[in-house]
Amino acid sequence: MELIAAYRRALGGFGDQVARIRADQWTDPTPCTEWSVRDLVNHLVYEDRWSVPLINGASLGSVGDRFEGDLLGADPATAARDAAAESVAAVSAPGALDRTVELSFGMTPAEEYVRQLLADHVVHGWDLAVATGADRDLDADLVGEVARWFPANEAGYRAGGAIAAAVDVPAGASAQDRLIAAFGRDPGWRGAGRRHS
Repeated sequence: MELIAAYRRALGGFGDQVARIRADQWTDPTPCTEWSVRDLVNHLVYEDRWSVPLINGASLGSVGDRFEGDLLGADPATAARDAAAESVAAVSAPGALDRTVELSFGMTPAEEYVRQLLADHVVHGWDLAVATGADRDLDADLVGEVARWFPANEAGYRAGGAIAAAVDVPAGASAQDRLIAAFGRDPGWRGAGRRHS
């Protein structure tokens, strides 16, 4: 799948999930033990907001702390939808994927950065689904896209403390369960969490 199309689909799917969160679910726990449902959604909105200036060539220092704190306000669904739309527009701009962006661990090709963001939305989409009792079956094409990219990056994610140890799954586990397990989640999670990424 073409990267921008995958990114657009992942962000759109996550936004659809946010729109279905009930008022009484925002404080519920997620597989990310430090985060409630609201914290998790805020994290993805934070990622989306950051992506726009970074893709457009801003330095970390110039962005500073402008996206710290609560980004959801009284209407989280609209906040998530607007942030996603701005991120997709930035990533889709002519030549955007040919740029280099400044990340905390150094200058990084924009295409690699977008693949990291894609993985974040897909895996956290699963986190949100299981936390809210939604359909936990992810888009198979997006699972495949992230699964092809992740093996070369898994050790770095784990060494940096971004994900917990991989979870063992049966030999016949689905592609989705293998991916979720590689990201340090128990595919059968029902309320006891693991560290977030």
